[in-house]
Amino acid sequence: MTHPTTPDALWLNVSPAFQRFDQKLLSNLAPYVEVQHWAYRQSPDEPCSLEIALTLLQDYIKPQPHPIHLLGHGTGGLLGLLYARQQPHRVKSLTLLSVGVNPVVDWQAHYYAQLEKLPCSRRQVLAQMAYSLFGHQARPLVHGWVKLLEADLAHSPSPHSLFKRISLCPGSVPVPLLVCSSLDDTIVAPPQVQGWKPWLKGGDRLWQCPSGRHFFHANQPQRVAKEILNFWQINQAQLLQPIGLEVTS
Repeated sequence: MTHPTTPDALWLNVSPAFQRFDQKLLSNLAPYVEVQHWAYRQSPDEPCSLEIALTLLQDYIKPQPHPIHLLGHGTGGLLGLLYARQQPHRVKSLTLLSVGVNPVVDWQAHYYAQLEKLPCSRRQVLAQMAYSLFGHQARPLVHGWVKLLEADLAHSPSPHSLFKRISLCPGSVPVPLLVCSSLDDTIVAPPQVQGWKPWLKGGDRLWQCPSGRHFFHANQPQRVAKEILNFWQINQAQLLQPIGLEVTS
């Protein structure tokens, strides 16, 4: 991905099926900062690994003349976390959405665990995952949500499979860190988020949205954007417009 301008912030997406959930938040950030969208789509011939995505991300960020803010949800956030640990001098701050202290825990880890244990078909387990992710209001749309989850299983470089679930030891991040989540997220539950507390540095922040489930940034984009902008302003002394101004939906 190339762009003629230098971004202030870079949104990371490695789940192309879920890109629609990012747009409202990015629209709310856009009036205040130059934010770009970086996306990676795993092909069927590639091994399920984040290493290729990390290499491509480095190729994109390396030419940038100054450090930039990284943001990501779920596995996109995990990619940002791994990159910030490898190249902290290139990262101004890191914002993680729905990423717990064990950062590889994602919806696919839950899906494969249930598929292994429950006497249900693959489609039934995916339908149950749709209710967990989107709430029971998803029932009339469950067929479409199942197709969306199937697409993410095919094209996201999540490290999990039916045969193996990966874990990553908790640890700190050598850049300013904002961890955002939702109190009603059943994938990255509140204990996973609270587990970050021992690893937070001075200036780091943990914020939990009252509602919105796993994709709370799509359901509460104004609130999430305001928290991110406040974090950047306080910790990075950026010359942003007054945060009290109303942001667009």
